[in-house]
Amino acid sequence: MLVDSHCHIDFPELVGDFAGLLSRARDAGVGHLLCVSVNLSDFPAMLALAGRSERISASVGVHPNTALEDGEEPSVETLADLAANRKVVAIGETGLDYYRDDCDPDIQRERFTRHIRAALHVGKPLIIHTRSAAQDTIDVMREQDARTVGGVMHCFAEDWATAKAALDEGFYISFSGIVTFKSAGALREVARKVPMDRILVETDSPYLAPVPLRGKTNEPAYVRHTAECLAKLRQVELGYLSDRTTENFFRLFDSAIRPTS
Repeated sequence: MLVDSHCHIDFPELVGDFAGLLSRARDAGVGHLLCVSVNLSDFPAMLALAGRSERISASVGVHPNTALEDGEEPSVETLADLAANRKVVAIGETGLDYYRDDCDPDIQRERFTRHIRAALHVGKPLIIHTRSAAQDTIDVMREQDARTVGGVMHCFAEDWATAKAALDEGFYISFSGIVTFKSAGALREVARKVPMDRILVETDSPYLAPVPLRGKTNEPAYVRHTAECLAKLRQVELGYLSDRTTENFFRLFDSAIRPTS
């Protein structure tokens, strides 16, 4: 069984075909999904969607690029209260993204700090997004003692030094369809080095469909292509990589409900 450790099936591109999406995921051997929050205004609908299947977990958080005018700014208390729901297994996605300018970096750092404090309060792991902000992301993680709860660097596309720093803080590294792209040779070298007991796979759907489906709307079933790429890179069987990444997921997100069939 595979787990899609990061997807956005509540987004408009996917939500209209919920039953088909789950069916195709099951046919591809994907037995569990983690639907990840990007703002608080859409959180209730996302949580209701996750509630339709035991094979879906959820997170709560506000993406670093969510502008202030686009929704409620999260407090530690609000995040902690929402994370008390049994379907919520993580805090995030949170982190820093300086590539886009939708939200001021100082506000992003303050927001990131509140997410870490909420995670520490409820004892649930973090889902961290970083883009063009690797050192600042690691610095905030260290300053706020994020290693106490751990988490995952999602959709990882940074260098080995950043991966090593995150691993040293007790975090997992999740690879998306990016690792299959022709231009991602350096990332594939990172993927070869990450310890097997710290790797996760994800789609980040509806974005970043892997080769050979690049350019299409991504969906959880396609995580199999990313897993196949990683298995080839690591010179292991797909079944072995699937089993290990699934074990990693349920070890990290230990309140997620493991499928029984």
